Amino acid sequence: MTSQEAVIWLQERTALGILSPEPFSAIAQVLEEKVLPANHTLASEGTPPEALYILLEGKLESECSNKNNPSLAVGFLPGAVIHLQEILLAELAQRTITTVTECRLWIVPTAKFREVIDKYPEIAQVVSRMLAQELAQLTSAFNYEQERSLALRPYLVTKAARGIVGTSRYAARLREQIREAASDRKSVLIFGEPGLGKDNIAALIHFGSKQRREPIIKINCGILQTSGAELFGRAGGKPGLLEWLGEGTLVLNNIQEIPPELLPQVKKLLQDNTYIPVTRSGETPAEPRTSRARIMIVAEKAQPQIERCVGRIIKVPPLRVRKADIQAQVEYYISLYTRSRGIAKPRITPEALRRLQSYDFPGNLKELQNLVERAIVQAGEAKELTEEIFWSAETKKKRFRVNLLNAYPRLRKFLRSPWWPDRINYGFTVAGFALIVAVLFIGPQTRDRNFALNMFWAWWWPVFLFLFPFLGRIWCAVCPFMIYGEITQKLSTWLFPRKLKRWPREEAEKWGGWFLFGLFTLIFLWEELWHLENTAYLSACLLLLITAGAMIFSAIFERRFWCRYLCPIGGMNGLFAKLSMTELRAQQGICSATCTTYQCYKGGPQKGEGMETNGCPLYSHPAQLEDNRDCVLCMTCLKACPHRSVEFNLRPPGVELWTTHVPHSYEIALLFLLLGGVYLHRLAELQTWLGLQIDLTQFVPHLGLSLLALLVPVAVTFIAYGLIQIFCRFDGYIRKLRTTKDAKDTKNSSASSAVKIPNRIKPRPFVELAYGYLPLVLGSNLAHYLRLGLGEGGRILPVFFATFGLNGEQLPVLVAHPAVIAFLQGTTLIFSVLLSIVLTQKIARQPLRILLWQHLAAIGLGASMWQIIVSG
Repeated sequence: MTSQEAVIWLQERTALGILSPEPFSAIAQVLEEKVLPANHTLASEGTPPEALYILLEGKLESECSNKNNPSLAVGFLPGAVIHLQEILLAELAQRTITTVTECRLWIVPTAKFREVIDKYPEIAQVVSRMLAQELAQLTSAFNYEQERSLALRPYLVTKAARGIVGTSRYAARLREQIREAASDRKSVLIFGEPGLGKDNIAALIHFGSKQRREPIIKINCGILQTSGAELFGRAGGKPGLLEWLGEGTLVLNNIQEIPPELLPQVKKLLQDNTYIPVTRSGETPAEPRTSRARIMIVAEKAQPQIERCVGRIIKVPPLRVRKADIQAQVEYYISLYTRSRGIAKPRITPEALRRLQSYDFPGNLKELQNLVERAIVQAGEAKELTEEIFWSAETKKKRFRVNLLNAYPRLRKFLRSPWWPDRINYGFTVAGFALIVAVLFIGPQTRDRNFALNMFWAWWWPVFLFLFPFLGRIWCAVCPFMIYGEITQKLSTWLFPRKLKRWPREEAEKWGGWFLFGLFTLIFLWEELWHLENTAYLSACLLLLITAGAMIFSAIFERRFWCRYLCPIGGMNGLFAKLSMTELRAQQGICSATCTTYQCYKGGPQKGEGMETNGCPLYSHPAQLEDNRDCVLCMTCLKACPHRSVEFNLRPPGVELWTTHVPHSYEIALLFLLLGGVYLHRLAELQTWLGLQIDLTQFVPHLGLSLLALLVPVAVTFIAYGLIQIFCRFDGYIRKLRTTKDAKDTKNSSASSAVKIPNRIKPRPFVELAYGYLPLVLGSNLAHYLRLGLGEGGRILPVFFATFGLNGEQLPVLVAHPAVIAFLQGTTLIFSVLLSIVLTQKIARQPLRILLWQHLAAIGLGASMWQIIVSG
C-alpha cells in the first residue's frame, strides 16, 4: 500500500481522520506492516506500550483485571487505533490484548510516534478534543443510566433466590424447560399454585440467558393504573418502564389481577412487541413504539386469553406431586437457615420426613420453608428435628383417623399372614361353600329342616348387613363366588396358556353399574315370586348363578373384573361400605416420594418387608382410594408395600359421602332398589296394612304388586325433591319481594339503589342428596332380617340334625323374645331415620328448612317400615 493510499485509509477508517494532511503524511511514512498469528499476545496489562497499533484485518480481544470498569474489556475490529491514549499520556497499558484470528496491523514504535507528536503538536490537541467528546458522551450516558436506575430500582430483581431443588422427574423437566427458555428471547407464561416461587423461575430464565447483564424487573399487576402509564409511558412526557428497560426482562406478576383495560395492550405487546404511549383525553393517539424487552408472565392459573400470544408455557408442578423432592428441599432449607444464623445444622429423623411426605402442602414451597424454619427454632439446641416438632403437618383428612395397624401390631401381623385371606378361602371357604350348595340341592327344602338354608337366610344376611358399618366390604375378601372365579382363572390359563384380556374400563364404568342393577332386580323378583327364602334348591341355583358369572368373566378378563363391576352382591356391598367407620388407605406422600415399583397395584417380587403378590385384585391403588366401594379389604397392598405406607384407619362413619365422594346415577338406582326390596319382602304385611285383597298365589297379580312395591318408595323420594325445588323457588321469590320492598321504603335513593337482591338458593342435585337415604336403606334391610336372625338363627343345632333325618328337638336353642326382636327392629329404624337426616345435612350443607321435605320423606318411609316390619 502506497503512502498516499495509507493516508486515505487512515482518514476514512480510523479516529485520526480529523487530522490535517501533514501529520497524516508523517504518520504514514513511519508505518510498518506486520502479520500476527491467532492467539498472539499483542500487549500485556500494566506494561509500557511498545507501539501504536492500527488494525487492518482480523479481530482482537482484550481482558482487564479491573472489574469495576467493564468497558475496558472489549473487542477490536479493523480501523481500531490501539495505545493512542497511553502513549500520549505516558501511561501503562490498561488491557491485555490478544489476537483472535490471524491479524494484519500497522505498527508505529513508541519512540518514533513520540517524535511525530513532538514535531506536530496538532496530534495531541486533536486527541484531547476526542477525549473531551468521549467524556461528554460518557457523562451523558452516565446520567441516562442513573436516571434509568432510579426508574427501575423499585422493581429490580437483583438475583435468583435459588435453583430448582430435587431429583424427581418433575424437577428435571422444570430445569430443562428453564434451560430451553433461557436459550431464546421468546415470551414465557409461568403458571402454578401459590407458593411455588414462579417469579424465581422467571429470574432463573433471565440470569441463565445471554442478556443476563441487562436488568430484570418484576411488577405486581394488581397495582398497575388502568391507563398503563407506568408501563408504556406518556406521549411527550415521562418514559415508561418498557422504554427504560431496553433489552432487559419484564416480569408481570399475578397477571390475573391486571386491570381488564390493560389486557388488550399486553396482548399486543406479546404478539408484535409494540405498544402505544398513553395520551390525554382529546389528544391524537401516539405512534406505536417497538419494545426490545423480553416479557415473562406469572399467574396462579392458566390464562387462555394470553396463552396464544406467548412463545413458551411453563406449568410449575405443585409440591404434592413432587414428594420425592421433599427430602432435598428440607435439607436445602435447613442448610440455608443454619448458615444465615451461624448455628449447628440439625438432622431430620426418618419419621419426621415421612410425616412431611404425607402432607399435601397447600402453600407449597413457601409453606415448607416456613415449617422447617419454625421447627429449627422450636428445636433449640437439639440435634434432631423429630416428628413431634412438625405438629402442624397433618391434613384435615387425617385429623380424625386412627391407624389400627399401629395401635394393634398383632392385627398387622395377622392381616399380613397367609391366614388372611388365602388360608381361610382355600382351606375352608371353598369346601364349605360346596357343602352348602350340595345340602341345598339334596337336603330338605324348607328352612326349618335344612341347616344350609337356615345359614344362608337367618345367619348370612343379618350378620353381613350388621358388619357394613364396621368393616365395610370385608365379605368380598372371603367371598366364595370370587374364590371359584380365581380357581377357574388359574386352571383355564394352565390348560389353555394365553394372556387374559385387559379390562374395558370405559365401558365397564359406564354400563357395569346398570348391569348389576338389572341383575339385582331380577334376583329380587325371583326371590319373591318363587319363595327362595323357603326353597332350598332355588337358593342354591341363585348362589350358583352368581358363581357362574364370576367364573365366566374370570376366564376372560384378568383379576376380579366381575367383582368390581358386575357382581350384584358386590355392588350392594360397595354401596353400604360407604357408611363404614373403617377404611383402607395409603399415605400419598410416602407412595409418591419413595415408591417406584407400585407393587401394591401391579404386583411383583418380594422387596424389603413387602411380600411377593400379584397386585390388587380390583386394580385399585390405596393411595388414590377416595371411596370404600373399590376396596375389598383383601390386604394385598398391605402385604406388598415395602414402605409401611398402607393404613387401616378408624374414621368418622361415612365421612367420604360429604368430603371426597363422587355420585353415580347407577348407585342411586341400586340404593332405591334396595329400599324397595324391603317393601317387596313384606308384601303380606303391606297388604294387611293397606287393606288390599290381592291373591299372591296368582303370578300376574303377584308380579304387579311386586313391581309396585319396588317403585313406590322411589316415587316418594322424587316427589320430596320436587317439593324442595318448588320451595327454593318460592323462598327466592319471597326474599326478592322483601328486598324490593325494603329498597322502596328507604328514603335515601342512593341507599335504595345499593340494595342487592339476594340470589335464590339452589338445592343440591338429586343424585347427591339421594345418598342421604343410605342409612335408612341399610337400617331397614337389617331390621327386616333381624326377625330371621334372632328368631330362627339360634335353632341351627336342631335344624342341622333335622337335615340328616335325626331328631334334635332336645338340643338347646337360643332365640329372642318377639318383643325383644320388635324393640331392636324399631330402634334400628329410628336410628336409621335420624342418621339419614344428619347425613343429608352434611352432604347438602344447606339450611334445614331447604331440606325439610327430604327429611319428611325419610320420616314417612321410616314410619311405613315400622308399620310393616315392627307392627306387622
